[in-house]
Amino acid sequence: MTRSEIRFIRSLADKHARTESGLFVAEGSKLIGEILASGWEVEALYSTRDTFGGRAEMISPAEMERISMLKTPNDSLATVRMPSHAAPRTADAGSLALALDAVRNPGNMGTIIRLADWFGIEDVYCSEDSADCFNPKVVQATMGAVLRVRVHYLDLTALLARSAAAGTPVYGTTLDGGNIYSEPLTAGGIIVMGNEGHGISPGCAAHVTRRLLIPPYPASRRGSESLNVAMAAAVVCAEFRRRAAMPRSR
Repeated sequence: MTRSEIRFIRSLADKHARTESGLFVAEGSKLIGEILASGWEVEALYSTRDTFGGRAEMISPAEMERISMLKTPNDSLATVRMPSHAAPRTADAGSLALALDAVRNPGNMGTIIRLADWFGIEDVYCSEDSADCFNPKVVQATMGAVLRVRVHYLDLTALLARSAAAGTPVYGTTLDGGNIYSEPLTAGGIIVMGNEGHGISPGCAAHVTRRLLIPPYPASRRGSESLNVAMAAAVVCAEFRRRAAMPRSR
């Protein structure tokens, strides 16, 4: 590999370089295999062994160490063209979506995208100060879910305002909310998850129409101050999908 190739790939750890080039890094033969099968455009593919039937440029383990973003390098690395998803003006009231308000930790972002994929949530709306879904750490944490979930970066406050005005339920997890296990839940709507340290911002909170609380057990217990945002998202999504699967009473 040339020095300029190595330098370019390493530069994709930075969001500015990803935005400018339109490329992101994916590592590991399983993830790259999913990307190739998905139809996403792979710009360059490198491997230390012939995993892809001659499609990869063979490089040495030492070269892979130099270009890998991981502490323990995988056997394969690809640079991939970022897809473009057109964000709607309002969320679809008939579908369940997640909205991430300044979720900045890459591990949380990746886990939430993976959760969305597991629970059949196709759209995740993110404030522009949320972690980039094509950050190498996020891509790895999604375990391929980023291929199947549309992640949109936009003015989240405006989207929530328009959606709420159109009658779409906007749910938010707050300490003053109603118990999620007894509150009525709709099959569609937007679930807003807030920042790791500060929760939902005042601007977004102003458009939350239904406040929910994940209660501790027992309800009177005083333990941890709050749940990790990815853990909370898992609990909330599971309850929404459980409720939607319940037979309707006549």
